[in-house]
Amino acid sequence: QVQLVESGGGLVQTGGSLRLSCAASGRTFSSKPMGWFRQAPGKEREFLAAINWSGGNTYYADPVKGRFTISRDNAKNTVYLQMNSLKPEDTAVYYCAADSNPLLIRSPAYRYWGQGTQVTVSS
Repeated sequence: QVQLVESGGGLVQTGGSLRLSCAASGRTFSSKPMGWFRQAPGKEREFLAAINWSGGNTYYADPVKGRFTISRDNAKNTVYLQMNSLKPEDTAVYYCAADSNPLLIRSPAYRYWGQGTQVTVSS
């Protein structure tokens, strides 16, 4: 059974940082793209960042470019999202995803999803 488990969410003040982790089990994703999305109440799920299988290519949405960094450790079957300079509008449930068509890496067309971790940024 494939599982993606996010961790690292929580409550942080404006300007603070958090590092999210997503550990995969049940199969290896070392040859697959992985990504991070978020969903705020009343809003659609939003693409944040993605990384190709080797970590050599990364992709970011404009709202987080320069503040968030995606990385992966294939030996640990884990993807990370370092979030700096957090803003109240970053408040959402954050999801990791794995195994996408590389041409659809910015869309929600991933095969596997985690359950999400809450990130709350206070003003």
